[in-house]
Amino acid sequence: MKTLVIIGSGLGALGLAVRMAAMRWRVTVCEQGPSLGGKLNRWQQDGYTFDTGPSLITMPWVFDETFAAAGARLGEFVQFQRLEPIAHYVYPDGIRLDWSSRLPVMLDTLKRIEPRDVDGFMRLLQLGARLYELSQETFLRRAASEPPDGRTFKALRHLPLRYGWGNYDKTVRAHLRSPHLIQLFNRYPTYVGSSPYGCPATLLVIPYIEFAFGGHYAPGGLYRIAEGLVQVGRGLGVEYRTGASVEGIERERGAVRAVRLSGGERIDCDVACMNGDASHLERLLGHAGPSEASPEERSLSGFLLLRGLRRDGPELAHHTVYFSQNYEREFTQLFAERRFPEDPTVYVNAPSRSDRSLVPGRGETLFVMANAAADAGPWDKSHTALARERVLARLAASGLALSDDDIAIEQVWTPRTMAARYAMPGGSIYGKHSHGFRRAFLRPGNRQGRGLYLVSGSGHPGGGTPMVLTSAKITSELIAKYEHA
Repeated sequence: MKTLVIIGSGLGALGLAVRMAAMRWRVTVCEQGPSLGGKLNRWQQDGYTFDTGPSLITMPWVFDETFAAAGARLGEFVQFQRLEPIAHYVYPDGIRLDWSSRLPVMLDTLKRIEPRDVDGFMRLLQLGARLYELSQETFLRRAASEPPDGRTFKALRHLPLRYGWGNYDKTVRAHLRSPHLIQLFNRYPTYVGSSPYGCPATLLVIPYIEFAFGGHYAPGGLYRIAEGLVQVGRGLGVEYRTGASVEGIERERGAVRAVRLSGGERIDCDVACMNGDASHLERLLGHAGPSEASPEERSLSGFLLLRGLRRDGPELAHHTVYFSQNYEREFTQLFAERRFPEDPTVYVNAPSRSDRSLVPGRGETLFVMANAAADAGPWDKSHTALARERVLARLAASGLALSDDDIAIEQVWTPRTMAARYAMPGGSIYGKHSHGFRRAFLRPGNRQGRGLYLVSGSGHPGGGTPMVLTSAKITSELIAKYEHA
């Protein structure tokens, strides 16, 4: 029986582990922290339960396929609930709107906000649909290193000859007049930690996917997905080890032979797979020189408040975005000046509005997040207090004022927290940003050499829960092809 060691236990690792175990590989997952799941994780205190990572599921069939590949049914472990509306948007001028995956509802919203934008909205969706059809048969189906096949060439008929390859923000502005709708569409590149003013228009596939296939929630919390995959993996013989920090990958004549833990233990293996930031591979292989991406290349991090409210919050939606006054200035401060914005856009996830199992009777769970530059320092007490003050000021200015008496518990996460907890350089959530076509689509490959692989949101095909499970599928196919007995 051939052996695989996966370094890290994020969602991509959990997906790869069950796929390879179902192919009769002996799989060991080594996680440096105390719990499995990577960024898809959970915090519980005093009866309040929080997901600390992803908060919205798209492309739900990818999760079905992952469980099915291991001979299991997703529905036995977690049920997805489609959210309607997907999100509520609040603007500084008092305008509010719901983002729905129902076309009649969205058309009514568009006619209220800017009737002339109905046509541009439909053309943006059409552009996103073409990019999606192209991606499904190319970028999302196979490793970028593999030679194209007939399906790849056939898919080129979906290639947009106009708008699909320019600047994201400029393309949005070429279709829409309303500053409110422009700002809404410009938020989507943050799903991969990037700026709408720097990334290619090909990322318009993201709002299309969310609109076409909806946004979903998992009752009990999204961590149930990780728990389900671990349960399936254990049934297939996967060994999961927490507190197992890997400090090196040993190779002989160019082929992987073992991974070495920080305590000196060696685990022999035929294949090693890195699940984490791709930059760590160079260090694990013992190569000299800097391996981490420079701060200027990093995707966004985040400043996070996990807040348990004592009272019910009927004024809250499941997902709400409170926009800043000047979006372009906010991204200039994040990427060019590399500092926390003076007026941040704030995302509030209140899953307890849909799922009362997350609270101890009365109350709400709030996941409050603003984008932050991916730099681990300084984030001292004064810096953290200033960021918290700015986040709460934006919420209050937008109509969500919470007194200290409302707060039962609170935990604060900074980029430094994320960097330490998940070994992400500077707290960068998605590895390198997607500014420019090359960075967006020529990410580190899934196959890194003989017996050496990468399954990660920082690699191909990119970040987000369905993407890392797609990465696991692609990587399992490569291992089966190149590492056969």
